Amino acid sequence: MDRYTRAVALWQRKNISTDAELAEALNGHSIAFAYNSGKIENNKVTYNDTREIFEHDGVTSYTGDLRTLFEIRNSKEANEYFLSSFNQKLPITEELIKEFQRLLTQNTYDTRRYQLGERPGEYKKHDFVTGREEIGALPEDVKEEIDELLEEIQDIPEDIVLKAAAYFHAKFENIHPFADGNGRTGRLVMNYLLVLNSHPPIVIHEEDRKSYYDALEAWDREQDIVPMCTFLKEQTVKTWAKQIERAERKRSDLDR
Repeated sequence: MDRYTRAVALWQRKNISTDAELAEALNGHSIAFAYNSGKIENNKVTYNDTREIFEHDGVTSYTGDLRTLFEIRNSKEANEYFLSSFNQKLPITEELIKEFQRLLTQNTYDTRRYQLGERPGEYKKHDFVTGREEIGALPEDVKEEIDELLEEIQDIPEDIVLKAAAYFHAKFENIHPFADGNGRTGRLVMNYLLVLNSHPPIVIHEEDRKSYYDALEAWDREQDIVPMCTFLKEQTVKTWAKQIERAERKRSDLDR
């Protein structure tokens, strides 16, 4: 059994069904996810600030800018919504995605976006694009493309959960449905899709952002999902490495 398969097996043995069980299983990974996801797009995000806000709902001796502080606090609120949504087994819908994005970006839209009429929790009204290929659906096409994507990820067979998550994330970022927060929203919804389908959530580590962007660009250029699947498998192993090592040591002890 390879380490990726072992990570999935370890997660599935937990048989998680409630928000309390999910929170216990994550046990620190929620902080790591929020920190890494935030830092991919904002280098001012720190692990210590993220940990303090998640654990104490405040920071000490903070000297950074307010937008960064709001972004970290927003990630905590989005995580709480993630847990409660899982507890209710809410399906991934347009409304769920918009709420994740609203929570992640509230109080952080800049003046220019507000002047253009852009608002957290609403699809973009102007042609915001991203990446080397300047990808992004036209504003008038966003709803149709998101509806089509959501239809495609219904009733995922167990053996293609990771591939479905990779496809969802790559295509979501390609659509680029919001004026801001697309990456953070896409990564959070991808993890929600994974836990709904009994797969361990994934921390996309900020130090691996180049490989991450390369995998996204492979989809943008050629609609090739293999690089993203490979990348997510590697990140799954990296995310759950300590748990895998503990399980392997325990098995080794039993075999002696």
